Amino acid sequence: MMLEDSRAARAGRKGYPRIVVSSNGAVIADFHRSAEFRSLILEADIVDADGMPLVMATQLLCAEPLKERVATTDFINDAAELASREGLKFYFLGAKPGVAEKAAQHFRALYPRLEIVGVRNGYFTQEDEAEICAEVVALKTDVMWVGLGSPLQEAFAHRNRERLSGIGWIRTCGGMFDHYSGKFKRAPRWMQVIGLEWLHRTINEPLRLSGRYFRTNLPALFYLVTQTTDSAPPLTDAKTP
Repeated sequence: MMLEDSRAARAGRKGYPRIVVSSNGAVIADFHRSAEFRSLILEADIVDADGMPLVMATQLLCAEPLKERVATTDFINDAAELASREGLKFYFLGAKPGVAEKAAQHFRALYPRLEIVGVRNGYFTQEDEAEICAEVVALKTDVMWVGLGSPLQEAFAHRNRERLSGIGWIRTCGGMFDHYSGKFKRAPRWMQVIGLEWLHRTINEPLRLSGRYFRTNLPALFYLVTQTTDSAPPLTDAKTP
């Protein structure tokens, strides 16, 4: 879908970019706490299940469960491989100064043909957004990766969708740039499979994440158990870019 949307945008057959976001425990908790944030998620075009607890909840409670999680930190590799083969162009926006650039260096080394045409950190104001979007469009970007954290990244995507007309996707990506800047390591595979990647991250970032997970994990579990139904709009579980 990423490839088809990007080709359609290049050919002028697609108006505004598709907004692709992810859901995890923090997103679920905030979705039920904030009507404004709930609107941002519901108005996205694709919502990926970036968290094993979501998948497990559907396996226990739904007749047609999700098959697997779609972690953004995994999906970026599939997307980069496709982009390098098909000539799609990426733009990285977000994180602290230098972090997204290091992530870009990582992917350029891994996929030498990948075109990352622009990188900018996440320290800017709303007054800067028109200039940023103009640059993204001028560079003929196909996929813009926005890592500002929720709800800032989702709000940015919706607020600037019209300004970014001409690109294929706006893909929110949370802390992905941190992961690929060399700052943090992914959890062992066994922890990812059983839904404990959040614990690994908390051990590595206790000051930043312990409070966040305390506030969100239990509420998210409550909402997963009480609000998961077959009638709810399904999250996507397709890994194909």
